[in-house]
Amino acid sequence: MVQEVPPPQGFSEVKYRRYLPKRGPSGLVLLASIAAISAFGFYRVGQNNLERRELKRENLWSRIHLIPLLTAEADRDMYRRMEAARGHEEEIMKDVKDWKVGESVYNNTSYFTPPSYVLVPENEK
Repeated sequence: MVQEVPPPQGFSEVKYRRYLPKRGPSGLVLLASIAAISAFGFYRVGQNNLERRELKRENLWSRIHLIPLLTAEADRDMYRRMEAARGHEEEIMKDVKDWKVGESVYNNTSYFTPPSYVLVPENEK
């Protein structure tokens, strides 16, 4: 009887583990890249907040500087409408004796109160 013996260089290795090659960057590289991208994003958000704040301030100051112009326009329009209403009143009340055009029927002459509305003749609308 002949006993079976291993070959002189030995048997080949039995591969019982999975030997997978490394794929992609390491965890440290991924963490560092995510931190860098996040830092850049927060930087851009901060820059955008500064620009938006400056635009809001500029818009506010432009409105502040437009207030006198808009007030003057509203005063001119109110004066034009009051003169038109006086002319209309004069035309309507021309036959009434002792009627003073533009005079208030109330006894409030200590200060000027602009009318809350002014009646404008139909032909001026």
